[in-house]
Order: sequence, then structure tokens, then C-alpha cells
Amino acid sequence: MSTARERILEATAELLATKDAPAISTRAICDRAKVGMPEIYRQFGDKEGLLTAVADIGFERFLANKRRNPQTGDPVADLRTAWDSHVAFALRNPYLYRLMFTPTGEAKPQAIGEAQALLLSAVERCRDAGRLRTTPALACRSILSANVGVCLMALSFPELFGGLDISQSVRDAVIGKVTGDEREDTRIGAATVLAQALVATLTGAAPADEETVTRLTHALRTSGPA
Repeated sequence: MSTARERILEATAELLATKDAPAISTRAICDRAKVGMPEIYRQFGDKEGLLTAVADIGFERFLANKRRNPQTGDPVADLRTAWDSHVAFALRNPYLYRLMFTPTGEAKPQAIGEAQALLLSAVERCRDAGRLRTTPALACRSILSANVGVCLMALSFPELFGGLDISQSVRDAVIGKVTGDEREDTRIGAATVLAQALVATLTGAAPADEETVTRLTHALRTSGPA
């Protein structure tokens, strides 16, 4: 038989399948879990503590999915696979993902550190293969920040940013810049050059040379109105 704590966590996760955390009342959680209101405070301190516990369970699922990503002989290709699996998880679990990556209270999911460590290990494989332009720590933070940003924009504004081509474009620009594996992508014009310039700034790479400035100017002139 499940404990009261387990029933509360399960009820909260089920409600998160259809709505954002702020829209879920403690009364709805208690009714679904068949417990009294004081049980939430007894088990988790308050609703914020409960949501942090649910976010950590979400990270367990997220990380288990990440560990299933195959490792090949091409560590840069593996980074792209990891990016795509991250996006797929977000699109399958939109409300849980927002809870995981946009915590509103002081308590933060502890598993974010493990997620970063897993990505850092993948980035270090690129370094060991001689395919990294910056430090592993900075490359890791740049990639994770961009990956999460793409997911949150896709979830918040699906009509504008929900296309997988946008995710793939940003993925190739960011990962390409930190690994030196840039790919020319005519689909994104100015966005490609701007993303590359941004990552260069984040990673402390040399400022844009004359060729990059020329490409950016040309892209902006030919991309048309936003």
C-alpha cells in the first residue's frame, strides 16, 4: 500500500500533466491523494516544498532518459543527440518541465547539478577528442542555457518558436561554435550569425573579424522584416 507521501507526489504529478503548478490548488492535490490538508505540511513543509520534491522526481526521469542516449565515436554528434532528447522531454512534459527549470521559490531542485554534471561529461569527451574551443565548464553552461531557453520559448510561444527547425538551428550554432564544428545553414541567415556572435561573447572567444561583420551585415539586409 502506498504511503501518504507517495500518494501526494503521484497526485501532484498527475495534475501537472494538464496544468501549470501555480494553477494547481493544495485542495485539488489532497482530494486526488485522499489525504487531509495538514498532510501536505506534515510531509513537505508547504506547497513549495511539495513542488520542489516533484521537480526532483521530474529530474530523475529526465536524467534516466539522458543516460539512455547512445555514445558513439563522434562526441560532437552525441552532444546534438543530447540536445534533441532534452527538447523531446520538454515537449512531452511541458508543465513538469517548466516546474523543473523555472522554480519560483527559494528551494531549488537539487538534481540540476546532476544534469549539469552529465552534460559536462559529454563536453569533456569533446575536449579529449581535441574538439573543444573553450573550457568544458563554460561550454557546458552555454549549451545548457541555450537548450533550456529554446525549450521554454517553444512551450510559452509555440506558434512562434515551436518549430523543431528553430531548435536545430540554435543547437548547431551553439554547439558548432564551442566545438569548432560550425555548419552553414541558409535557413536562419541573420539568426545564425547573431547566435555565433553571442556564443563568442559568452565563451570569451576573439571579437568578430571583418568577415563575420560582413556576413552579419549581409544577412541582416537580406533577411527581410521580422
